Amino acid sequence: METTILEAKQTNLNTIGLDKKHAKELAKKLNVLLANYSVFYQNVRGYHWNLKGENFFELHVKFEELYSHLYKKIDVIAERIATLGFIANHNFSVYHLESRIIEQTDVEGDISAAEDIVESLYKVIAIEREILSFATEMKDAGTYQLFGDVIKAEEKIAWMYRAYLAK
Repeated sequence: METTILEAKQTNLNTIGLDKKHAKELAKKLNVLLANYSVFYQNVRGYHWNLKGENFFELHVKFEELYSHLYKKIDVIAERIATLGFIANHNFSVYHLESRIIEQTDVEGDISAAEDIVESLYKVIAIEREILSFATEMKDAGTYQLFGDVIKAEEKIAWMYRAYLAK
C-alpha cells in the first residue's frame, strides 16, 4: 500500500504539529537559553546572599525579585522543551559548557553585581531574540508568544538596573 502525501508529511511532525527537525533545533536553542538562565539565576542568588554595604536593604529585595523571576522562566523554558518532545538539560556541567554567562565568584559588590546583571540580561535577551526569530520562521506561535512577553519584561528589568547604575 502506498503512503499518501499527507501521511508522509504527518510523519515529519511532532505531537504538537511542528516539523520534527525544526523542533529539535529549537529545543537545542532553548537548552542553551536554559543553561544561561540557570547560571544567571545562581549568580543572582549569590549576590542576594552575600551582598554587603550601604545599599544592602534596597538591593537584597531587588535581587530576590530578580532570582524569583529567573526561577519562573527556567521552569517555563524547561516545560517548552518538554512540550516540543525533548529533554531539558538539568546538569550544571552542561550549563557551564553552553552558557554565555560566566559563573561569578566575587559576589559582594553592589555595583559589580548590578553591572553583571545588566550584561547577563543582554545575553539572555539576545538568545531569546534568536529563538523568537527561529520560532517565527517555523510558524511556532506558542514559542513566539512566550518569548515576546519575556523579552519585554527583561528589557524593563535591564533598564531599571541601568538606571540604578547611573546614580
